[in-house]
Amino acid sequence: MKKLSEYLNSRFIEAANALRPKKAKHRIVAYVESYDDISFWRSVFDDYENSKYHFEVMLPARSSLTKGKKQAMMNMLGKAYGKNMIACVDSDYDYLLQGATSTSRQLIENPYVMHTYAYAIENFKCNAASLKQVCVLSTLNDKNVIDFEEFMKLYSQICFPLFAWNILLYRKRDTKSMSMLSFCEIVRLSSFTIGNPAYSLQQLSRRVEHNIGLLEKRFPEYIGEQQQLMKELTDLGVSPDETYFYIQGHHMMNGVVLRMLTPICRHLRNKREEEIQKLAYHRQQYNNELSSYRHSQCDVALMLSKNIDFKETTPYKRLRADIERLLTELEGNL
Repeated sequence: MKKLSEYLNSRFIEAANALRPKKAKHRIVAYVESYDDISFWRSVFDDYENSKYHFEVMLPARSSLTKGKKQAMMNMLGKAYGKNMIACVDSDYDYLLQGATSTSRQLIENPYVMHTYAYAIENFKCNAASLKQVCVLSTLNDKNVIDFEEFMKLYSQICFPLFAWNILLYRKRDTKSMSMLSFCEIVRLSSFTIGNPAYSLQQLSRRVEHNIGLLEKRFPEYIGEQQQLMKELTDLGVSPDETYFYIQGHHMMNGVVLRMLTPICRHLRNKREEEIQKLAYHRQQYNNELSSYRHSQCDVALMLSKNIDFKETTPYKRLRADIERLLTELEGNL
C-alpha cells in the first residue's frame, strides 16, 4: 500500500501534467493590429477553441514594436497561411470600398483575413442594446432615462445618406471633398440634453441635410451613384438603422455615445444620491452610505471600453460566420 506522501506526490504530478499545454492541439497564429485588439480577438476565439485546435493571438512583429493593420496583413505574405496563420483586423472602410484600394482587395478576397465588418472593435462596444447596462454598471442605478436603441436607430437613419456620400467619394479616391474627419465632425453630437434628446437629432439632421445639399450641388453627376450605393451598402449588410457600426470607431465612442452617456450617468448618480439623502435617518448614516455608493461607482468611459455585450450584433454574426467557415476547412485538413 502506498504511503500517503507517495500518493499525494503522484496526484500532484498527475495534476501538474494536466496543466501543460496540449501539444496535440493544432495551433493557429492570429496576428492583430495592436495591444487593444488582443483582448477582443481573444474573446472571439474563446468561443471556438476545443481539444483539436487553439488560437494564439499576437502582435504582428516579434522582433520590433511595429504594429498596425498593414503590418498584420503583411505578415501573411509569402507564408503558409490558412490552417496555420490568419490576420485579424478592423475593417475600417476597406470592406465597404469593395476593392477600390489594394488593402481593400486583400481584405475582401483573402479568406484568411478575418475582419470585423464593423469599422472597428470600438463600434461593437457602442452596441445600442447594451448601453443601458453600461450605465447601470457605472452608476448602480437601473432607472430608464431614454430608449438607447431607438435613439441610435434614429441617429443612424439620419447619417446613412451622408455616409453613402462619404463612401462613394472614398471609392473614387477623393478623400478631400469630404474626409473621414470632416464627416465625423458633421455627425457628432454637438449637444445632448436629457430632457429633450430629440433636439440633438434635430441639430444633426440639419447639418446632414445641409452637407448633402452642398455635395449634390458640387457633384450632380454623382447623385444617381449615391442612390445606387445606398442600396449596395444595404446589400453588404449596412442597415440604415445601424449605420453607427460602420462610422469611425473612436468618433462613435467619444463623439456620440459618451456625449450621451456622460450626462445620463451624471443624472443617474445625482438621483441616487438624492435618494440616499432622503432615506438616511441621520447625518452619519447619510455620509456612510454616500461614501459607500461613491466608492462603488465606475467611470462610464471605462465601463464602455470593457463592454463585451455585442455578440448578437449583425457585424459580429458575419465575423463569426467567417471563423466558422475557416474552422470547417481546418476540420477537413486535420
